[in-house]
Parts: sequence; structure tokens; C-alpha cells
Amino acid sequence: MADGKGTPHPLTEPGVWIERIGERVFPRHLPALFLDRDGTINVDTDYPSDPAEIELRPQMLPAIAAANRVGIPVVVVTNQSGIARGYFGWSAFAAVNGRVLELLGDQGVSVDMVLACAYHEAGVGPLAVADHPMRKPNPGMLIEAGKRLDLDLQRSLIVGDKLADMRAGKRAGLAQGWLVDGEAAVQPGFAIRRLQDGDDVVGLITAIETLGRDYRC
Repeated sequence: MADGKGTPHPLTEPGVWIERIGERVFPRHLPALFLDRDGTINVDTDYPSDPAEIELRPQMLPAIAAANRVGIPVVVVTNQSGIARGYFGWSAFAAVNGRVLELLGDQGVSVDMVLACAYHEAGVGPLAVADHPMRKPNPGMLIEAGKRLDLDLQRSLIVGDKLADMRAGKRAGLAQGWLVDGEAAVQPGFAIRRLQDGDDVVGLITAIETLGRDYRC
């Protein structure tokens, strides 16, 4: 599907971007590391639309590296209501996302799939959709990635900077997530771990490495 300028983008519908990154082949039924993008992988500059302004948050790098090392897919799931609101288009998203991937590559780490949802109730035109199933806190992006990569969602992990990320994880059947600069909480069937300091990062890395050992057993 293309934008108004004829540029092809991996859109499965007007407000959903699904892109497979790289060519790594994974065994069936692996868990995944799901990551929000803005505010989790990179600094959130309030509707990021300029690649030159993108800056990585360094605390996520060792977690992504751990997932790469143990062979667990890394999947980005990001809401992009700025597109629905008309602040920028999919071409700007593509440029920013490309810059994020480039900066990650410069640090020797990589992601395997990117999913983005642009639908929002305050949007315009076909993107003006309230409570779209792909928009977090709904679990659609995680479930779609699970289908495409044949993932074990129950053992997968999610990291994000908003409670919507945690709710999406819970609704997709995950058992736990890490909340950037948030507080720990235990809910029925889902545990929220905090991700604030170095000890918390170590805990996340340990959880990722444990998943890697488990699937090899």
C-alpha cells in the first residue's frame, strides 16, 4: 500500500503498519520480547516525526542484546496517533523508524518485526476509529505478531512506558511486563515489574536469558 505520494509502505490497512525486519528464521512457539517504541526504545519527543531528533534510551540496549543473543524475536509495537491527527504521515513514520533501526544497528542490536497502529478517535478520515483492536491497550498488534511469527505469547514479555502497554500485554495473554519509570504491581494473571534503575534492567535481562534457556531444554 502506498501513501499519497506513491511511496510503498508495509500497510495491511490504512492505519496498520506491519514490517518484518531482517531474515532471521526462528523455531516455532518461541516467546518474544515486545517493546513499545517512543519512550521505551527512544526518547519520546512528543509525536516524533524528525529523524534528526531521535535519541536512543540506553537502558534498553542490553535487554535487546540479550534477546538477540539467546535467539528470541524482538517485536516493536507502537501506537502512532500523530498520523491519525494529521501531524505527519506514514512517510515521516518510515523515516523516523528507519533512524531508530539504524541507531540500534550502530549499537550492534536489532529488532525482527515492527507493528504500528495509527487509528485514534481524534483522527481524521479513515483513521478516525475509536478503540481499534490494533491500538494499545487492545492486544491486536501482539496477537498479529504472534500469528506471523508463531510465538508463545504466554511466555513472552513486554516493556513499555505506559499502562496501556501493560494492559495490551495482559489482554494478549502474557504473564508479565516491565513498566519504564513505573511501579511494580501484581494483578490477576499478570505482573508488572518496574524498570527504573540498573537492578531492574538486570532483572529484565535475567528473565530474557531464562526464556532462552527454557526453549532450548
